[in-house]
Amino acid sequence: MDKGTVYFFTGLAGAGKTTLGGLFYRRLKARKANVFCMDGDAMDGVFERTGYSTAARLKDAKAQFRLCRALAEQGIDVVMCSISMYDEIREWNRGNIDNYREIYIKVTRETLYRRDQKKLYSSGAKEVVGVDLPYDEPKAPDAVVENDGQETPEAIVARLERKFGLM
Repeated sequence: MDKGTVYFFTGLAGAGKTTLGGLFYRRLKARKANVFCMDGDAMDGVFERTGYSTAARLKDAKAQFRLCRALAEQGIDVVMCSISMYDEIREWNRGNIDNYREIYIKVTRETLYRRDQKKLYSSGAKEVVGVDLPYDEPKAPDAVVENDGQETPEAIVARLERKFGLM
């Protein structure tokens, strides 16, 4: 059986991970049956969050990516959309998931504050990744998407599909 691929869409809150990853998933699902989409926020309802400390965040992320690996081992492609703020997690993914593709959705701080759908940046909320909590910017992603509004989501996803040989 062929192994699946894990497509990991990562970036800060408001970068467009869910929008782009969701569109990527729908287009991939139209071509093949075995595709699963995981969103970091939705995973909190599947895995009980163990807390917000660094150790708890690492533990939660590792559990989510162990599930991604298990699904990929069964021939299922996984589209995962999550901040996953630590290099340690991305390094684990590269070392433990055979077909791993990392897509970094990069935006300017101005764009994050302008979008601010969850009011994380304008509310003065504490423990916001990239504001008062550290964020290890991905060092070696397979693709970097500058998502400040110059391209439509459809154009971005089409470019990713070409890059990963899906078209």
